[in-house]
Amino acid sequence: MNRYTNPLLLSIILSTVLFAASCGKEATNAEASSTKYTCGMHPQVVRDEPGNCPICGMRLTPMKNSGDATASQSGERKIKYWRAPMNPTEIYDKPGKSAMGMDLVPVYESDAGMQGAVRIDPSVQQNINLKTDTVRRRNLSAIIRTSGHLDYNEKLVYEVNAKITGWVEKLYVNFTGKYVRAGDPLLDIYSPDLVSAQEEYLSAMDYRKSVSSSGNQQLEQSASRLLESSKRRFQYWDIPDEEIRALENTREVKKVLTLRATQSGYVIDKRIVEGARIMAGQALMKIADLSTIWLHADLYEFEISEIREGNPAIMTVPAYPGKEYSGRVTFLYPFLDAKARTMRVRMEFSNPETRLKPEMFANVTIDAGIAKNVLTVPEQSVIRSGVRNIVIVALGDGLFSPKEVVLGKPAGGFYQILGGLEEGEAIVTSAQFLIDSESNLNAAIAQMSSSESEPDMPAHQH
Repeated sequence: MNRYTNPLLLSIILSTVLFAASCGKEATNAEASSTKYTCGMHPQVVRDEPGNCPICGMRLTPMKNSGDATASQSGERKIKYWRAPMNPTEIYDKPGKSAMGMDLVPVYESDAGMQGAVRIDPSVQQNINLKTDTVRRRNLSAIIRTSGHLDYNEKLVYEVNAKITGWVEKLYVNFTGKYVRAGDPLLDIYSPDLVSAQEEYLSAMDYRKSVSSSGNQQLEQSASRLLESSKRRFQYWDIPDEEIRALENTREVKKVLTLRATQSGYVIDKRIVEGARIMAGQALMKIADLSTIWLHADLYEFEISEIREGNPAIMTVPAYPGKEYSGRVTFLYPFLDAKARTMRVRMEFSNPETRLKPEMFANVTIDAGIAKNVLTVPEQSVIRSGVRNIVIVALGDGLFSPKEVVLGKPAGGFYQILGGLEEGEAIVTSAQFLIDSESNLNAAIAQMSSSESEPDMPAHQH
């Protein structure tokens, strides 16, 4: 008989294999039962089997050296004390159960000394989408967006008026909006006073000529003063010197006085018609140069401190989509609107083609420079409680700790840092609220643990 067909021998071999398999399975089960699982954000949650955290729903991760109270003797970290998961003040010197029947959580010496420090496993960091950035220096600029309306450049608007009384003999500008160039005639004025003044001037010229050869110096001086007085009257009436010289050469008395434009521009207001009687000093028309134009916009009170004269501005108008006009802030009005609580700002823009018209609505973006080469952090990295401003700092090796910072002004999606951080430090820009909530719990535990030496708060004994 072949030895491999002996029933007794086959039975012995089979029994040996089953016994070995059974031993291996028990060893595996024992190893599995010794591994505990916890939540990276809620360390008070400890389970014997993998699954999800009952608080936040995140997948539980294996605890390193969990279940072994002597891990400090064989491993990398030493357990300092044990705490109850739900009560930071309930501290024990040995593992076991808390007053609520929950498994105690170990606190290691490497973490206990850090107030509010949190250690997060790399897999948990990935699950909560934790991102970091560095504290760096930037030039901060606040972009202010507002709207307003276009207006005339008041420095390039002038009013035409007559300094003599008379009648409009002829009107060269007979409609509002007409463009005139400097030197163009505007209107002819007939004035009896002008005619009399011309006749007196010619008489003064004849009188001076007649006494020039008399040899009487005093008489000659008196004639010269009379002539100068007559000429000065023409100048007070804004009669050009060319017309005065023409009168001296031709000796012809003109019936009318021609008023001319002193600068180029558009007639924006005409208050006379041909044949109308006018009085000395009466406003006849208004002319505006539109080569540059003003934009008036309103800013809220909290934006006032960021604006300075000279800040660059970019303007767009609905009339010309896609077209941008570059200008600058030229004046900050020294008062606020009592009802709207806004301050008016004036900007100036070049308008060589005169496409921009007064009273057009416009949108404007003002680049208000705040500070240069200052420490900054992204706005989303700051946790603002109303009392304190907190930033979570990445210390390396999966350890995170909160820091209180002093903030400057926000601008362009960043905060200026006035104190609390140094250049190059790594900070958390996402999931920092989860870390902050856990760090507050750890800080309370660290504070309670420091009272172990006090007689009125002894550690619990099992």
